[in-house]
Formats: sequence, C-alpha cells, structure tokens
Amino acid sequence: MTSALPPLVQACSGALGSAAANAVSYPLDLVATKLQTTTSRRLQGLRGAIRLLRHILQTEGLAGLYDGLGADTASTIISNFLYFYFYTVLHALVARRRSSTDAPLLKSLKIALTSSTKPVLLGASMELAVGFVAGVASRAVSTPLNVITVHLQTSNAGEDDTKEDPPTTDRKPRTPTFTDAMRTIYAESGLFGFWAGFQPTLPLCLTPALTLLLYQQLSRLRVPWRAPSSSQSAASAFLSGASANALALTILYPLLLAKVRVQAARSKASKDGTKAPSSITSVWATAVRTDGLAGLYQALGAQILKGFVSQGVTMLVKQR
Repeated sequence: MTSALPPLVQACSGALGSAAANAVSYPLDLVATKLQTTTSRRLQGLRGAIRLLRHILQTEGLAGLYDGLGADTASTIISNFLYFYFYTVLHALVARRRSSTDAPLLKSLKIALTSSTKPVLLGASMELAVGFVAGVASRAVSTPLNVITVHLQTSNAGEDDTKEDPPTTDRKPRTPTFTDAMRTIYAESGLFGFWAGFQPTLPLCLTPALTLLLYQQLSRLRVPWRAPSSSQSAASAFLSGASANALALTILYPLLLAKVRVQAARSKASKDGTKAPSSITSVWATAVRTDGLAGLYQALGAQILKGFVSQGVTMLVKQR
C-alpha cells in the first residue's frame, strides 16, 4: 500500500493520475500497439517506431496519433479506479485481520472500506496475491473497452505495414468510430468477443501488483533521487513508479504481446482474409519461428518508454 488515505480517495487519485498519464503517453501506446501487431520487418526497433510516427503524421495528421484515445482513457480510468479501490480495501482488510484476529470479519471489512490504514508491507507473496485478485476484478470490467481500443488502434495496420511511403493524396483514410468498432466486434465474435484474450492472459493481472510491490521496495531504498525527508519528492515518486513499471513489464512482456495480438487477431483476419493467431501458445510459436526468442519481445522498447512515462506520471499524481 502506498498511502494511508481511505480506499475511495486512493481510487480517485489513482484514476486521475492514470487519466493524466494516458493523455501524455497515448501516442507512444498507439505506436507500441502497432509495432506489436505488425508483420513488417521495416517497422522494427527505434527506426521502425520513427518511420511509423512519420507515416501516421503525414497520412492522418496529429489527430491520427490519438485514434482510440477516448475508449482507452475510459478503460484506463475504470481499470485503475477499480484496481486501486479493490487493492486498498483487500490490503487493509488483510492487515487488520493479521493485527486483530478476534475482530469480526464484517467489522474489519467496514473499517477497511471507510477508514485510513497505515501503509504496511504484507510480504511479497501476500502482496502479489492481493494485487492479483484486485487486478482480475478490474480487468474483467475494463477488458471490453481495451478490446475496442486495440481494434481502433490496429484498424489501419495493413496500410502501415505494406507501404514504403505514405500516399500523396489529400484524402485521409476513414478512421472507424467507437460505434463502428463495437458493431464489428459483435458481428464477428458476439458478446464474448469483447473479452477476447481475457482468460488466457490472466497472469497479466500480476502486472499492477508486481509494479506496486517493486514501487514500494524502490521507495524504501536509499537511491540518489530519494528525498531526504520522510515524504517522497515529486522526482522520487516519478522515478520509482516508472522504474517499477519498466521492471514488471520486462518480466511479463511476452504475455502482454500475446494479449495484444490475440485481441487484434479477429479485426486483422476480417480485413485481409488471413487466419491470425488466436491463443498465447500460437502467438509465441509464430513469434519464435519468425524472429527467434527476440520475437517474444517485439516493440519492448516502445512499450517500456510508454510505461515509464505513464506509470511515472500516475504515481506522481497519486502521491500528491
């Protein structure tokens, strides 16, 4: 737990921080998603990211860097609000039950819901368990918006992959709307299509838990950017949050890559008539067969940069 504030306050501050971070880092998220789902060898590494950014700006303008921003921001706010709320409540409940085993469960739950709880570390395994449960609950609610966002972000993926230079025309390609994406997903996969990639990538629910655990550990280290006072400085909160996210993301990245590709599979298949990977194992097998083990970490650099900015800003705002 990173604060002694009541759960609702922590949830609101976490959601506000995530919304601000999402607005700042969204172009990086868009580029990372496109790089994760592309099959073009031209769009690899830093040069590929720069080439893709230039292509989007020249064909769609600045607004093209924010395709799907509304759906992604809504998903981020809901996901982070629920995560921080569930995490804070569960964390406080476990901490209070440990300190007072005789107290009735309902009474402990009521106190955990409404009162401040002193930040404590429960131990690595318990921290991850509490975070995982909170992550599953928040991801179950926010996954449909995340699927729609990926659909919007990859709607023009074929054009980015195959063309050496952007077309010299004044007519911009039509970008699907939020409603268009919903109709397409429902027509192709029904209601369950909005939860594509949810079940096989449940281990990804460990990402926020692992990030928070690493953040708590980094916040307690004596590092050069750490403020000498008991309260964290803005720079310390930013760097600790960003570094924790980068470490957690690197550990779990193959799962994240598989999730994005599974969610993008149906829209790409319906667009060009090919059969896209539909499970984690098939995504990994294709990636390794095509690019070796490095294929499991395609676009990792762009994703770490996005996560570094996003998580840093989130924790900076949340800690204020």
